[in-house]
This record gives sequence, C-alpha cells and structure tokens, in this order.
Amino acid sequence: MNYQLNTLDFIVFLVYFVLILSYGYYIYKKRQTKEHDSKAFFLAEGSLTWWAIGASLIASNISAEQFIGMSGNGFFVGIAVSAYEWIAALSLVIIAIWFMPIYLKNKIYTMPQFLQVRYNETVSLIMAIFWLFLYVFVNLTSILYLGSIAINGLLPGQNHLHEIMICLAIFSVFITLGGMKVIGYTDVIQVTVLIIGGLATTYMALAMVSEKFGVGGGIVEGFKTLMQQAPEHFHMVMDKPTQSSPQEYIDKYMILPGIAMYAAGQWIVNLNYWGCNQYITQRALGADLPTARRGILFAALLKLLMPVIVMLPGIAAYVLYKNGHLNHLVGGMDGAYSAVLAFLPAGFKGLSLAALTAAIVASLAGKSNSISTIFTLDIYKKYFAKDASEQKLVRMGRWFVIIAMCISVLFTWDDILGIGGAGGFTFIQKYTGFISPGVLAVFLLGMFWKRTSGTAAVVGILSGFILSLFFNEFAPTVLGNETFLYTAFPDGHGAYKIPFLIAMGLSGVITVLLMVIVTLAGPKINPKAFAIDKTMFKLDKTTLVLVVSILMILSALYIKFW
Repeated sequence: MNYQLNTLDFIVFLVYFVLILSYGYYIYKKRQTKEHDSKAFFLAEGSLTWWAIGASLIASNISAEQFIGMSGNGFFVGIAVSAYEWIAALSLVIIAIWFMPIYLKNKIYTMPQFLQVRYNETVSLIMAIFWLFLYVFVNLTSILYLGSIAINGLLPGQNHLHEIMICLAIFSVFITLGGMKVIGYTDVIQVTVLIIGGLATTYMALAMVSEKFGVGGGIVEGFKTLMQQAPEHFHMVMDKPTQSSPQEYIDKYMILPGIAMYAAGQWIVNLNYWGCNQYITQRALGADLPTARRGILFAALLKLLMPVIVMLPGIAAYVLYKNGHLNHLVGGMDGAYSAVLAFLPAGFKGLSLAALTAAIVASLAGKSNSISTIFTLDIYKKYFAKDASEQKLVRMGRWFVIIAMCISVLFTWDDILGIGGAGGFTFIQKYTGFISPGVLAVFLLGMFWKRTSGTAAVVGILSGFILSLFFNEFAPTVLGNETFLYTAFPDGHGAYKIPFLIAMGLSGVITVLLMVIVTLAGPKINPKAFAIDKTMFKLDKTTLVLVVSILMILSALYIKFW
C-alpha cells in the first residue's frame, strides 16, 4: 500500500491552493477602495452574511488541534472527547441569545474594548496583554506545530517539517493581509473543503474497518465493528478511577474527568472560547443582530457534526492499530489521523490533505487577524499613536501579523514549548484554562450584574490566573491528594495531579465568589453598568427553530452515548 501522496494527490491539493488564493484576491480587489479603513480590515465592515459568519467560525475553530489533537484523544479516550464539540454547540446557543445583543447594542468591536467600556482601562490593558501572549505562544504555535506534523507524515521521506511550517505560515499571512472580509469569505470555501475531505476520511476509515474485519465494505458495518471492538470508547461519561485502576485509565480520566467536568469546567472552556474570545466573536461583531445570531447558530449545527470528522477516525485508528492493521502509525495518539489518511486512494489523500490544510490555514489566519486587531486597536492606537490615520493603523496591523507569525515559527521550530509531549489538544485546553476562569467570570458578571465593579474585575482576572496555577500545579502538595473539593490522581511520573477541567471549575467558582465579595464591599451603583432591555433577548421564528433543532439533536446524542 502506498502510504504517501502521489501525483494525483498533489494535483488535487494544487487546485485547492489556487482556488483559495484566487478567490481571496478577488474579494480583496472588490473592497480595495476601503483597504485603508481599519473597520473594513479588522471587522469586514459588517458585510459578512450569516452563512459566511457560521462557516468562518467553524473554519477558524476546526484546525490541527481538532484534526490531529482531538482525533488523537479519540484514539486514546474515545467519544467522550466529543463533549468539547457538543457542549460548544449548546454554548453557541447561549451566546447567540444572550451575549450578542449586549455586544452589538454597546458597539463592542474587541474584547479589551468591552472591558474598558464596562470596567476601566486597567482591566482592558491587563487582558489585552494576556490575550496576545496566549494567542501567540499557545494557539498559533500549537496549530502550526500539529499541522506541520500531520502534513509531514504524508510526504515522501517525512523530513520536511520545517519547510511545511514556513509554507503554512506564508500561506496564512497572505490570507490575513487581505483583512477580515477576505478571511470570512475564503473560509466558506475552506469549511466546504474541510467537511467534504473530512467526511471522505471518515468514510474510508469505516470502510477499511469493515473490510479488515470481514464484515463487508459498508460504513454502517464499520461503525458497528468499532462499537463491538472498543465498547469502552463509546461512553460520554467516564467512571472515577479506583485504587486498582491502571495508569492508562487514570490518564484518560485526567483528560475527561467524568460527570464532574460538566459541573463547571466544560462550561468555562466553551463559554469563554466562544463568547469572550476576540478570535471567535470578531466574525459576528460587525453584523446586525439577526445575521449574527443565525450565523452563530449555523456554526452550532456544524459543531454537532464535527466529531464525525475529527474524532471518529481516531477511534477507527485505535481499533485497526489494536488488531495489527495500522503498523505504520508513528507519533503516538497524535499520529492517528495521519495514519488513517494513508488508507485513502489516490486523489482522496490530496482532498483530505487539502481539508487539513484548509483547517490549519483558516485558523492561523483568523488567529493572526485577532492578534493584529487587539494589538493595533487596543494597544498601539491607545498608547502609542492616538492620532494615527486609518492607513497607518491598517499598515501596523499587517506588520504585526508578520511579526506574530515569525515568533510562532521560532518557538515551533524545535517544539520549545513541548506541544508534542503534552498531546496537542490537551496542551491548548490546559494552558488556555489558566486565564479562562477569570475571564469568563469578569464577562458574565459584567454583563448581567450591574453592580460589578472595576476593582472586582481586576481581582477576578488575577485571582482566576493564580487559582488556576495553584490547583493545576501545587494544590495536591499543599492541601493533600484527597479533599472535599477534589481528588488528585497519580500522573505516572511520581506526582499527583488534579484533572485540569476540575481545576478550572474550582478556579472559576472561587473567582466568582471573590468578585462578589469585593463588589459588595464597594458602591451599590456602578455608572458603567450596561443597560439591559429584556426585548434584546427575544427570538424571531427562524432563530427559534434553529435553537430547538440544536437542542433536540444534542439531547438525542447524549441519550444514545451516555
């Protein structure tokens, strides 16, 4: 079997490459008269349609950490990792109904701007710096590293890692320099390629399972075989380990700690990511409310599909590997997706590579644009060039895209941050989790409790970070391995750790309590509070149908795989 790309695969990939760049250039030329308008560059001047918003949200979200990292977790743990996707769909419903009206009514364009309008400049500056470091040193680096690893595994010789990094960086920079409108509309093509290529990979993986186990060549038989061969991989909620549990099971539970992760951790991850994240919200902030809501709910429907594309191939890889049919798997669980791609026939590997590249480039471009937006509008314009022209702001934004990408390549070159050792998806979730509890607490209380003060917001951001660091790294040593708050488990290296989703939940709850205490000790009236009108949250019939459909599908999935 030929595990690598051939001429037809490269032709298919080249067609994708030319299509994206050509369409991006066409969109850029259409809006060239506004290329020096900062709102046009950073926010697409409010011209994205609902389907472009939804597609862009998914294209920017589904990247190497999902294709490679989540597929790897599917290989290791199973369907439980789908919680990240399915709770995300429910979080998007919450954000569409309750978050977006507040953002749009108050003309919020960046997340640091929200913090300044609602609290004060100190809170805004602290978080702008936090976000820049997180986006550059966690998100950009991990997307670039995991994507390069995956593509490298398909190329002859498998020794082109650094060349791939450079090519991905350059490709994404070209897309980003066109501005958010170019990103948004090229993302429609990206997500189409992503879904078609991803479904093709899943189809071939299930067909290969059914063939190898002699049950025919159908995908239904393949799926049934997966459930028979790995029944432990088809439960959404894992039982808590006991003293007799093997280390491998404990490691799985550390990633997805049973029902406890739904108490707070999963909600903090998803509400923060989808509702308080410049990288995501930026797509909808330039639209009117009905368009923004429908775009977000369209993204929620697509999120329900994502585990089929990014998780199921990992379970197929596990079953094939366990039974000696995947001897070419390299790189541990993060190599599962690339190993499955090897089974695809000529042309389909190129299509799947195009899907993977689409996901990587879309995420890198979207993240780079958000980094540029925060730096230019919330730091450069406010503190270094208050009177800068629109042209100068756009030029600075473009330069910072290039700088951020160069930094990410530098730190990814030899995996200085240890992304490969942690497992890509877990790396991102864990280190994002250091600031997520504080950020979400500040946003939620700022939106829905008028009394919340700026002092409480500073306390929330700092305490959220400190508490996350404490529970993740030091709590077992200081407080013991078993308390009424948590149970710490052996990590296989002589230490005890709290599952990071539990640590995140504890940090979030305590942070909210601290913010409430600080606020109650201050003035009873906060003049910077947002005015909330209940009519803001009313839904039209189309939006209501979308919401009900999402809730029904989600309920059915959890009933089936609980």
